[in-house]
Amino acid sequence: MKIIIVGASGTMGSYLANALEKEHSIIRADRKSKDVQVDITSPASIENMYKTVGAFDALICTAGPTYVGPWKNLNDTTFRNGVEGKMMGQINLVLIGQHYINPNGSFTLITGALTHDPQKNFANASAANAAVDGFVRAAAIELGNGIRINAVSPTVIENSPQYFPFFPGEIPVTMQKLEFGFRKSVFGANTGQIIKPY
Repeated sequence: MKIIIVGASGTMGSYLANALEKEHSIIRADRKSKDVQVDITSPASIENMYKTVGAFDALICTAGPTYVGPWKNLNDTTFRNGVEGKMMGQINLVLIGQHYINPNGSFTLITGALTHDPQKNFANASAANAAVDGFVRAAAIELGNGIRINAVSPTVIENSPQYFPFFPGEIPVTMQKLEFGFRKSVFGANTGQIIKPY
């Protein structure tokens, strides 16, 4: 399979790229990638990525910038970090990508447990996650050509210890469980699912 991984230089993306490249053709995509560059906050950049890559079988997104910080610092400008990044960035990957993906292909987006289990400093991420979850469920009933869409929704992951203090009492998701959540989405038969790998 020809799989695009958006956010391939990040913690999750690089792990998944390394795990899946043994079996599939992986195109690494992010702002500085040697394979193909993309800024998901820009629809034009997303379109250019797809034109460069051509037809593909699956897209995995592990990118989704949001604002992380105290509630008192939230305003229209800071809140738009998550709206333009994690929300519209991922939605546009699908809206534009549906015209390039092969029949029976799949999109896998990234959300998170903050949707239903919010923590301090993450109101922006909680809202963006919830919007993407809703989009996935709705898109699944309208995408044509056998195209599937799911989201993987982890809590804090073991390879990101810098976030552990923000998630008191949470058992970090292992990278293997995270990988298998993405595998379920890409290689399974489900669509419209929010996959929780914990």
